[in-house]
Amino acid sequence: MDKLRKMDLNKINRMLMEMASGNFFYRLERTGNHDSLESIILVLNMLAEEIQEILIHQGYANLNGIVNQLIQLNFLLDMQGVIKGVNKSTCLTLSYLHEDLLKKPFDALLNAKSKKRWTKFLKKIGKKGFYETSMELTFVSREGLLLPHTCHIGSCEGQHNQDNGIWVTVVLFSKDRKERDELQRQDIISYKEKETTGSGNERKTTKNRPKLSFEDIRKIREGRNLILNNLEKDLPSLRDFALQLGTNEFKLKYGFKELFGTSVYRFLLQERLRKAKMLIQYTDFTIKTIAYKTGFKSIPHFSRVYKKTYGYAPSELRKISRKDP
Repeated sequence: MDKLRKMDLNKINRMLMEMASGNFFYRLERTGNHDSLESIILVLNMLAEEIQEILIHQGYANLNGIVNQLIQLNFLLDMQGVIKGVNKSTCLTLSYLHEDLLKKPFDALLNAKSKKRWTKFLKKIGKKGFYETSMELTFVSREGLLLPHTCHIGSCEGQHNQDNGIWVTVVLFSKDRKERDELQRQDIISYKEKETTGSGNERKTTKNRPKLSFEDIRKIREGRNLILNNLEKDLPSLRDFALQLGTNEFKLKYGFKELFGTSVYRFLLQERLRKAKMLIQYTDFTIKTIAYKTGFKSIPHFSRVYKKTYGYAPSELRKISRKDP
């Protein structure tokens, strides 16, 4: 029971962080209990829904602006419901790496109620050829947050039967952001190096370093979140990872160093070790299980890196943490 309660609290914390960053489309799964935790979940869901509705309403009510349609989730499936392709926003919204979604059954991303609805739909679409409809589906992010949406779904036929497929799209609406985006583009972080040489009449030379726009910073932060949510996974090559984020390898490496003070791979290692330390202290997982849960391929390598970082072996921390205070 305590373990389930801790999981619920972690989800609440995650949802609060998402709301703080401006994402109001997530929901928490109800526990069914009549306690304070259930009350918090209910209030948070209501609050997120109200704020989301207000933002959408402003988009329609603003007569001087334009309502934009933004594709949040976009899936291409085969006729058996297996994912063949996704857009970048899908990976970021559900906190999955691109390769982890490909070849995954679509219903693995749905909650129990939506899975039943999807199974019925698959049987129906297999008999109809061209078919389009709308359906309420609730997605489950990698952290267990719920994402209820009305999805636009249909079948598509290629030149050959093997090219047939199903598309699933979630469209959001927002106000025209042209003016705000223009201000964000002007708000550029510029770093300069100054070198002073000579004596008497000093000659100063200024070397401009690369500039990070608001959009660059947003993409790099999204990359950081993807790493944190997939610590047990092998990170793609920096080139592929940058493409997934919508940037290039140079900006990814430079931006990570400027924003977080370290390289991408060093950040990944630090976070793996930090999570491992927490699991050793507060869980009963074996050291071997913890190593694999945090992305290490072998126990000796994990122990060696851990001891080099913290000055003691993982087994030593486990002994200390299990002693009575």
